[in-house]
Amino acid sequence: MIRKTVSRLRRSQGFTLIELLVALAILALIAGIAVPQVLKYLASAKTDTAQIQIESLGGALDLYRLDVGRYPAESEGLKALVERSLEAERWNGPYIKKADGLIDPWGNPYIYDFPGEHGDYDLHSLGADGAEGGEDEDQDVVSW
Repeated sequence: MIRKTVSRLRRSQGFTLIELLVALAILALIAGIAVPQVLKYLASAKTDTAQIQIESLGGALDLYRLDVGRYPAESEGLKALVERSLEAERWNGPYIKKADGLIDPWGNPYIYDFPGEHGDYDLHSLGADGAEGGEDEDQDVVSW
């Protein structure tokens, strides 16, 4: 009788190797399905963030033009939104709170061209790959 009780206690104290392997297989299956969806979502979130930042920078550039009377020269670049340049007499900035706003979600500076080919100025990011063109996360994010 004592042996039966000891035997039952040993069996009820843990999981068998088969039970652990089945649980790990189920977790691996769930991870295999969920992880690609999460990565796809994160990639599109960076692109969406870049588009929002470009629109925000466009608004800051328009405020700069209203105060100074012109858009920043290409030599001044987007830094003119954060720091006063010698050429900007009526500068009333900073027009963006932090210089971090001049960096895209992939860690590269936004590209500012003045005068622009598509408007008064062109503002864009080359995406994750840092090269023109591309699809998905590698696509260019533009102001035009």
